[in-house]
Amino acid sequence: MSSELDIDKIFDLAVNLAKEGGKLITEAIGKEKKVSTKASNVDFVTEWDQKVEKLLITGISEKYPQHKFIAEESTNEKLKLTDDPTWIIDPIDGTMNFVHGNPLVCISIGFYCNKEAVFGIIYNPCLDQLYSAIKGRGAYLNDRQIHVSGVTELSKALICHEGGSSRDPLKMESVKDNFAALYPKAHGFRTYGTCAISTAFLASGAVDVYYETGPHIWDIAAGSLIIREAGGVVIDPTGGPLDLMSRQFLCASSMELALEVSKLLKLVPMKRDDE
Repeated sequence: MSSELDIDKIFDLAVNLAKEGGKLITEAIGKEKKVSTKASNVDFVTEWDQKVEKLLITGISEKYPQHKFIAEESTNEKLKLTDDPTWIIDPIDGTMNFVHGNPLVCISIGFYCNKEAVFGIIYNPCLDQLYSAIKGRGAYLNDRQIHVSGVTELSKALICHEGGSSRDPLKMESVKDNFAALYPKAHGFRTYGTCAISTAFLASGAVDVYYETGPHIWDIAAGSLIIREAGGVVIDPTGGPLDLMSRQFLCASSMELALEVSKLLKLVPMKRDDE
């Protein structure tokens, strides 16, 4: 079905809408916000998450009324990715950062057909950084093509990881165990507070490994394609292929590095997005 679509036209629409949504974020980031919680007392949502999502969905639906959506703030049921053209949207990835006025905040848009990624966009409006990829055409930061670092050894790797918003005791214990296992062996660790930006940083060579348990499909849908188009790998932490619904992933600058890290990770069971 993707061959029947004007991908460049759809991509341009997505970029324009992301930049419109970005204006809402930059206008609001320094203001006081109404904050609600979701799955835990640190899993935030603001009225701006909802405004940006509405802007994106409305703008897309006006042009493509038959397209489907999987979006963080308006999806309240068991998720299902079909063969139909589907937009997978996180309107503000890094809501905790946004609430605190931290500029590492982005809009993440993945466009899928036949259950496969067609393009991905990650836009940080505060820093005016647009990471993007169309399948088969490489990955870009604004107008500059980007590539992963190519690092293959854990001892030379800068690792990105996140604690996440879950306060489940088993999940928190696994975060500590994984850090303890990798910290003595790695070059260094970084935590950015946003899944999408972390994947974008890996695609651009700024970090070499990123793993996490707990994110949803909208957190990884765009970044997984951008990383692959930049020459990197995205797999399941067990070493198998990525499952977008599994809520766990491992990204790396090389397959050698990904498999080395996968052997050290302690995983915890998570409720899948499609359950």
